[in-house]
Amino acid sequence: MRYLRMLSNSVAAASVATAYVLVLVLNLNPALPLDHAHLTSLVTTVGLFYAVHLTVICYILLVLRQLLAREVFSPAWISVGVMVWLSAAASMAGAALMWRNLVTFALVLDEPTLTALERSLIVLAVTAVLCLVLARLRQREPEARWVWAFLLALIVGGSIGVPLALRGPGRPLVLEARPIDAPLEVTAVERSARVTVIALDAASLDLITGATAEGRLPNFGRILDAGAVRHLATLHSTSAEAVWAAVATGKLPQKNGVRSNGLYQLAGGASLQLLPNYCFAHGLERFGFLAEQSYTSATFRTRTLWSILSTDGFAVGVVGWPLTRPAPLVRGYLVSDMYHRLALTPSGIDDASALYPPELQADTLAAMEAAASEIPSVVNVSLVDEARQATPERTDRIYDRLAQMLARMRPAQVTLTRYQSLDPVGHYFLRYAMPSEFGDVTDEERRRFGSVLEHHYALIDEVIGRAMATVGPNDLLLIVSGYGMEPLGFAKRLAERVIGDPDISGTHEAAPDGFLMAYGATVAKGRRLQPRASVVDVTPTILYFLGLPIGRDMDGYARTDLFQRSFTDERPMTFIPTYDR
Repeated sequence: MRYLRMLSNSVAAASVATAYVLVLVLNLNPALPLDHAHLTSLVTTVGLFYAVHLTVICYILLVLRQLLAREVFSPAWISVGVMVWLSAAASMAGAALMWRNLVTFALVLDEPTLTALERSLIVLAVTAVLCLVLARLRQREPEARWVWAFLLALIVGGSIGVPLALRGPGRPLVLEARPIDAPLEVTAVERSARVTVIALDAASLDLITGATAEGRLPNFGRILDAGAVRHLATLHSTSAEAVWAAVATGKLPQKNGVRSNGLYQLAGGASLQLLPNYCFAHGLERFGFLAEQSYTSATFRTRTLWSILSTDGFAVGVVGWPLTRPAPLVRGYLVSDMYHRLALTPSGIDDASALYPPELQADTLAAMEAAASEIPSVVNVSLVDEARQATPERTDRIYDRLAQMLARMRPAQVTLTRYQSLDPVGHYFLRYAMPSEFGDVTDEERRRFGSVLEHHYALIDEVIGRAMATVGPNDLLLIVSGYGMEPLGFAKRLAERVIGDPDISGTHEAAPDGFLMAYGATVAKGRRLQPRASVVDVTPTILYFLGLPIGRDMDGYARTDLFQRSFTDERPMTFIPTYDR
């Protein structure tokens, strides 16, 4: 019977801890209303997920307490003595979790949300102290248990109610007025300077410098020797959608409207924009408690680089960029990163929503079919590894073929092409590229898979070589890695082996730096890795290079330190209040 009473106490303590997680989720999603329907939906999905897992954790702790005790441990069905200690632990853990998420999402959340979150963690820290004081008082006066039970209920209730009051009933996001599509009344102007941007998901500067030092990846090596290099600070959460939205707008998520890789649908129609980190929240999606809904181009709350350049008379070409479906109007061409998923489906043949202008559909379909039919030279591919190696490479080959074809058909002054394969491949094959970081890679595994990740870097190296061959005396080539990839920590690897994917070895959860490489006649040559730049600096830098003013409402800066002094002396920096009106 005492084990059942331990279970009832575990359920009660887990309910308190779950409430703290729900408070955090609500703080990270300030637009979610605090009404009955939304709260019920939140509790029956997110709450249920955490209540079950936390009940198991609390029960294990109490059973260990029983096994290690000198006397028989037999608590009441709801024991004040047990609950006060478990509540103290839950509030301390809740405060630490809120602090970590406050630091993590500092660049993503607006000021009122950050303030509410900061005050909420203070409330939980005070709660932990009060619970410890109450535990001490109870030891001195054990007979006054009803008094201690009342005070504990008051403290715990306040620790949940006060943060909810600080958060408020919900603040609907106010969308800023802006043009839906770029008006193209301005006549196209021929300019001699061209900008080529090669955007890479999860490329690691450490892997590149190591390979180039041994004579591999020659074109990366040429840029390291003859161009400029900067570490690139990224965003947290490090999703491709949020990072490339910041790159394309020069603005942080609270201004551009893209905070994560999509919306997380709750039962009943409500949705979340952000899930907390450091508490396995993405297991909610993995185990079916939440359904992810992808963002669209309508998510942007500000204008993108291709919209700005189109209205200023520049021909632009964008290929493989996220959040570009439905494809916006541009002066040039645009192919969404969703195109390869839609074009070859029965409905996608007639649906040109991932492409602009739509009359390019026949040509792009033919190019895509030709690229998809090619069998990529994947290293030691097997049926198990097909989705992890061949599919990402095939995707990059499709968009590379489309970019080459469209560049010939419709020459543009500014082109942006994104390559995605390094991210999914890195998640599974980083361990074999960096075996010393893991310690459990066998010689056979290293022989079979050690070159898989670098094989994909070599494909990007070929793309860079072609781009360098076309760089003229007035042109600029930028290679942008929006975020890096690093080994998964030991604790996370253990957790993945138990409840996740045991083969995952690479991660970018901690927002590892990406990089920015610049190459051209006007670039200040030298392998200076400092000062550190940011993903929001890319758009202002391109605007500056093209002689356009920088929006004062942009969060990034023009990296004039990338260019030679003779170039910056002749090109003063100019500003405009905003491009959004």
